[in-house]
Amino acid sequence: MPRPDKVRAVEDIKGYFSASSSSFLTEYRSLPVAAQQELRRSLREAGARYRVLKMTLTKRALHDLGHDDMDEWLTGPTAVAFVEDDPVPAAKALVAFSRDHEGLVIKAGMLDGRAIGADQVARLATLDSREVMLATVAGAFNAPLTRAASLMGSFTRSAASMFSQLLEKKEEG
Repeated sequence: MPRPDKVRAVEDIKGYFSASSSSFLTEYRSLPVAAQQELRRSLREAGARYRVLKMTLTKRALHDLGHDDMDEWLTGPTAVAFVEDDPVPAAKALVAFSRDHEGLVIKAGMLDGRAIGADQVARLATLDSREVMLATVAGAFNAPLTRAASLMGSFTRSAASMFSQLLEKKEEG
């Protein structure tokens, strides 16, 4: 019979994964405490929470949630960055930090309930943030409207110019 504290811990871990849109698994072997604090701070600024979890309990929680595909990455000292909103800033923070600190290794991630490898996390970090992408799309939609408004404005400017030239000719002649 499982101990109540472990059952509670598994439920907490399931809650972390359920509440997040994405998560990233990292190995933090030989990472000094000061560097870990710096990593937590940068992830917090990127909208992520960084937690060190017991892997046997994490495996149990992921199995209960139907994610058996993460087992290969749940070994060794692993910490998980849980992201509730846009995963791109957190992926960028992890990739940038791992470039500067050899002790942090990005193992894998989970994006919208699908397991992704470390190479896909690195590719995710190269994308623009959600806000930048939305602004780009909005700009693309807005460009034809702006051109149409400018074209319509040129008709009225041309007509006004023509009428003023006709008026000047009439006054002269």
